Amino acid sequence: MSHPDVARLRELLPPPSSGGDDTVDWEQIERTTGLAFPADYREFVELYGGGEIDEYLSVSTPPVPGSPYGDLLDRGEPALSDRDRQELGFLLRGGALPPLLPFADSASGDVAFWLREGAPDDWRAAVFRRQTPHGASRWTVFDGGVAALCLTALTGDVHPFSERLSTSGGHEFVSWRGL
Repeated sequence: MSHPDVARLRELLPPPSSGGDDTVDWEQIERTTGLAFPADYREFVELYGGGEIDEYLSVSTPPVPGSPYGDLLDRGEPALSDRDRQELGFLLRGGALPPLLPFADSASGDVAFWLREGAPDDWRAAVFRRQTPHGASRWTVFDGGVAALCLTALTGDVHPFSERLSTSGGHEFVSWRGL
């Protein structure tokens, strides 16, 4: 059964012909790393593989031989300033920061993270923007995960990145195999 956000994303962003070629043994990853991943992300990787959306947003995957996008497990906790951590904590209503795991990067240097609290399907996505107008928040926090983040960026419902993606359609996912 398809995750509803992935099904909607598929309508806006046709999968590449080589999608699904990035075979990932999710159970093996969980056994060796202790990390389980959200269903929408697993489905995204199976459908699209590693690559870029509109030559702007790069989505990481677990290791896949030959893929430059297969660095997800190597990324680890990000180096953020105290100010940036405090700002995120404020957006999360003052609670302790959950562990962060980066899963995507924009061509502008923005980074999308999972806020790893609760079960994997409950993880929310947060985007840290490198470039913001003075006084604007550098963080955007979503109630959904990877697919919801991609949907909102492609539809223009939210502008989480330093640059806006076109909302006129014609979006393209380029697999690393097509580069």
